[in-house]
Amino acid sequence: MISYPLISIITVVYNGAKTLEQTIHSVINQTYNNIEYIIVDGGSDDATVDIIKKYDNQIALWVSESDKGLYHAMNKGILMAKGEIIGMINSDDWYEINAVALMVDAYQKYPKKRIFHGDRYDIKNNGTKTIRKFNPSSFKFLYYGMTYNHPSMFVHRDIYNKDLYNINLTSMSDYEFVLAQYLTHKESFHYIPTAYVNYRLDGVSGQLKFTKSLAEGFMARKNAGLSLIKNCISLTLRFIVKLIFKTI
Repeated sequence: MISYPLISIITVVYNGAKTLEQTIHSVINQTYNNIEYIIVDGGSDDATVDIIKKYDNQIALWVSESDKGLYHAMNKGILMAKGEIIGMINSDDWYEINAVALMVDAYQKYPKKRIFHGDRYDIKNNGTKTIRKFNPSSFKFLYYGMTYNHPSMFVHRDIYNKDLYNINLTSMSDYEFVLAQYLTHKESFHYIPTAYVNYRLDGVSGQLKFTKSLAEGFMARKNAGLSLIKNCISLTLRFIVKLIFKTI
């Protein structure tokens, strides 16, 4: 018998009134119905809470209070969630209407997999839309940076019951989290070869300075369990690439 598991979707937001409603619409209008929607607001002082209240009857849980940043808010949402599988869609981004259905279909076919991910659409400030496909290169993922599209990820609660996001990093805790899972049980990943999430490119990670990016990348790799030698190779590689392209 085909099961239709409860899927928890978490939106983290702070002063996101400009884009939040589009995010909400993309969740509540999914073609898959068994969804628990959770919004974690960091105590916004714009119209964010008014927008949340507008959709109160279509949101399972929401909270508005100060927190310790993006990853702390994500962890709060995870701890609130009751779903078998959990997805994260931040207030700058939005799902395609069939995103959850695609993931559930994959889960039904591969029930032993624990992390589902796909491609994404990158949205520039001028509205230009391009596909960012998952890059399967292990070398690039280990030594250069994030090749998985984290906004596309749906993670089984078995994983989150053991590991949450590191709240001490500004923008690379998702990389640390995914890398740690990759290093310990790579076989749990399943790739869905289509784009089903839209990602605005003006987020926190895109604004991170190069030196800060190097430092956070080093800590993320160290915490995830990458060896010191491999971590040093990564630092050297990233520095050389910056020198070649003269973007330091």
